[in-house]
Amino acid sequence: MSGPNTNYDPVEVAALDPATVDAALEAALAAVAEANSLEQLKALRPAHQGDKSPLALANREIGALPPSAKAEAGKRVGQARGRVSQAFSARQSELEAERDARILIEEAVDVTAPVARRPLGRRHPIELMSQRIADLFVGMGWEVAEGPEVEAEWFNFDALNFDADHPARQMQDTFYVEPADTGLVMRTHTSPVQARAMLERGVPLYIAAIGRVFRTDELDATHMPAFHQVEGLAVDEGITMAHLKGTLDRLATELFGEGVTTRLRPSFFPFTEPSAEMDLRCFVCLGKDPNCRTCKGTGWIEWGGCGMVNRNVLTAVGVDPDRYTGFAFGMGIDRALMFRTGVSDMREMIEGDVRFDAQFGMEI
Repeated sequence: MSGPNTNYDPVEVAALDPATVDAALEAALAAVAEANSLEQLKALRPAHQGDKSPLALANREIGALPPSAKAEAGKRVGQARGRVSQAFSARQSELEAERDARILIEEAVDVTAPVARRPLGRRHPIELMSQRIADLFVGMGWEVAEGPEVEAEWFNFDALNFDADHPARQMQDTFYVEPADTGLVMRTHTSPVQARAMLERGVPLYIAAIGRVFRTDELDATHMPAFHQVEGLAVDEGITMAHLKGTLDRLATELFGEGVTTRLRPSFFPFTEPSAEMDLRCFVCLGKDPNCRTCKGTGWIEWGGCGMVNRNVLTAVGVDPDRYTGFAFGMGIDRALMFRTGVSDMREMIEGDVRFDAQFGMEI
């Protein structure tokens, strides 16, 4: 800072020249007006309000002026610095208001939108269908029975009146557990539960056996090598074929709704006599498309087999066939799911695509 100078002429000090002060003021105001962000405004402060800014340097020179010149120079520089300070404050308020308004738009949260949660797992629709069928039978007063999937050949075939040379015993139809002399197979139906239940519980007996079975079928739209069945067995005095038909019609109506079309076709099974196949009208083409891949043009889809329990089966488990009669049936749960939901290809059930399960939620 310059020392006292009694002969000082303020016009000769460049920093205090009115034109210089006005130029510094205008430069500061213009820079502030052009600032488009708070960051830019902050970067401008040192050049126009810092210790080395033109107006700050001019203010330092005032102390060296004689008393007669200080008032005028101080007023001129002070007013300029004040205007610059006001300009910075006003522009900062404007930019903060713009920032806040932009944040409200860019970071707005729709509180009415569903919360983005991690997707929940869902139970497989076949399991849900199995439970629904179990509930139907429990509602009719029946019991639910279970049996092993790896089954003794005697329960799977011999107790059910299969001859030793029956085609179903061959390896092209049945999965045998190695070594072959163990006498164990992957059960081909849930019918072995019949024999086990009659041996363990005795008669009268009303049971439904639900579970997975295995056959050497080729995988296609309506067949799988591992699928699910519900086996029904009723043994009591006075049981007739009419009871069987009434039970099956009730089951079909409960699962598929009123008006479902069914039919019984004469058939043969070693463990029932007489025997029948139960078919449902094709739900895809309604019997009108000869090229339908679901029913193969027949208009009907096989649901399962049924009939009156063979006397030999009752005798094999120690039940008097002259006193007791019974009926049995085995239906495909996978096909029931197809009929109920409109799924046209069984392969969709086992591909593991979570979107298949997701469309059912917790209801089927």
